[in-house]
Amino acid sequence: MGNVLVGMEKKLSREAIAIYWVRKDLRLEDNPALVEAALHRKVLPVFILDEKEEIGAASKWWLHYSLQSLSSAFGGSLSIFQGNPLTILKELVERNGGEAVYWNRCYTPYTVARDKIIKEALPAKSFNGSLLFEPWEIKKDNGEPYKVFTPFFKRGCLGAGSPRKPLPIPEKLQCIKDDTSLSIEDLQLLPTIPWDKEIKKTWKVGEEGAKKRFSDFLKEGISSYKEGRDFPAKPFVSRLSPYVHFGEISPNTLWYGAQKKGANKDIDHFLRELGWREFSYSLLFHNPSLPARNLQEKFDRFPWIKNKEHLLAWKKGKTGIPFVDAGMRELWQTGYMHNRVRMVVASYLVKNLRIDWREGAAHFFDCLVDADLANNSASWQWVAGCGADAAPYFRIFNPVTQGQKFDPEGEYVRKYVSELSKLPNKYLFSPWETPVEVLEIAGVELGKEYPEPLVDLKVSRAAALSSYERIKS
Repeated sequence: MGNVLVGMEKKLSREAIAIYWVRKDLRLEDNPALVEAALHRKVLPVFILDEKEEIGAASKWWLHYSLQSLSSAFGGSLSIFQGNPLTILKELVERNGGEAVYWNRCYTPYTVARDKIIKEALPAKSFNGSLLFEPWEIKKDNGEPYKVFTPFFKRGCLGAGSPRKPLPIPEKLQCIKDDTSLSIEDLQLLPTIPWDKEIKKTWKVGEEGAKKRFSDFLKEGISSYKEGRDFPAKPFVSRLSPYVHFGEISPNTLWYGAQKKGANKDIDHFLRELGWREFSYSLLFHNPSLPARNLQEKFDRFPWIKNKEHLLAWKKGKTGIPFVDAGMRELWQTGYMHNRVRMVVASYLVKNLRIDWREGAAHFFDCLVDADLANNSASWQWVAGCGADAAPYFRIFNPVTQGQKFDPEGEYVRKYVSELSKLPNKYLFSPWETPVEVLEIAGVELGKEYPEPLVDLKVSRAAALSSYERIKS
C-alpha cells in the first residue's frame, strides 16, 4: 500500500495537513477516509461528540472504551472535542492550516443533513466506509427503492456486483494532535452509577477485539450458523453487531472474510444477515421518519395501550414469562440480547401487552451496545407488523413454545432467571401451570420469588388480533 500511496501522492507543501474526522469508523483497517487523508504529509485525526446526535447510555459506554482503543492505535494523537462539528472543524482548519477534511459517511437523517451543510462550508470529501452498497444505489428497475428484503438482497445487492474489497492500513501515516484537545474522560461517557460492571466483563471493545471476535466466530460459530443461531444458549451467533455499529470492523471485511471459508448454507446465511443491515439502512435513507412513524399508515389508528406498570415490568424482566424475562435480563446485564429472543420479547410487548413499538425501540436504543438507529427502527417495525416487508401482525410469537423449542434444556432461562433454576424443564417456561408441590420442591412461590404473568397469553393474543381487525381495511 505504501508504494501505491507514493505514486498517488498529491503536490502538496511539506506541511500540508488533512483532517480525518472520526465517526462510526473507529478503526485503522479498511478505512477509505483515512487512506485518502494519508496521501497528505500529516493527518490530524479528530473525534467530535455532537450532542445533537442521539446516543444511548450503553452506546456511550462502548464509545468511551472504543475511543481509548483508537487513540492508542494513533499513538495518542487522537484529538477530542465536543460541540458543533462545523464550528470545531472550521477552527481546526484555520488553526492547523488544514487543506482538506475527510470522513466516512453516516446515514441517519440528522447526520445526512448536518454533513451537507459542512460540505458546503469546508473543503471536504466523504466516503463509504460503513455499508457494502450506498442506499441510493440499490433500487428497482423503475428507480424506486425496494420495500421487500428478498428482492432487495437477491436482485438488488447480489445483482449490483461485488462490494468494495477491504483496504489495508496506510503505511505512510504521520499523525499530529491539536493543542486544544479535550481528554476522552472530559466527554463524561461513562455512567455515574456503576451499572456497567457485568457489561465490561462481557466485551473486549475496540478494533483488536472486533478482529478476535470475527476470528473466533469463523473458527467456532459459522459452521452451524444457519440453524444454530436460533438457540440462545449455543455459541453460534457472531456477536459482531456492536463492532460493526461502531465501525471497529467493516462489513466489507466480514463479507470477504466469510467468503474465504467457502460457499455453503451457513456462509450464505451470514452474508444474508449482512444484507438485512443494508436493507435497514435503505429503509431509513428513503424513509427518514422510520424511527417515529409507522411505514404502514393504517397502524396510526391502532389502539395501543399505555400501561406504565406493564412497561416497567417488561424492562426489568419481571413479566412472569421466563423466556421473555431471560432476554430482558440478558440485555440489562450484558448490553446485548440474542436475536431470536429479541423477536420474542418485542412481540410480547407489542402484541400481548399491546404497548406501542416505539416504547420498546427507545428502551433497546438506550440499553443495547449495538444500538443502531436503522436496524433498531426497522426491526421493531418488522415485529410490530407496521413496517416494510413486515411479519404479518397476526404472526404472534408464543414465548412458551419459543422457549421450549429454542432453549430445550433451559440453559438460557436458568442462567438469567436463576430463581426458577430448580424447576423441571416441563414447567420451566410456564411456571403458572406447575403443580403446587413441584413449585414447593423448587423453592418457588409465584408472586413472591417469581411474578405471576402480567397477562394471559391466549386472552391477550385474541385481544391483539381483534384490535388488528379494526384497522385492517
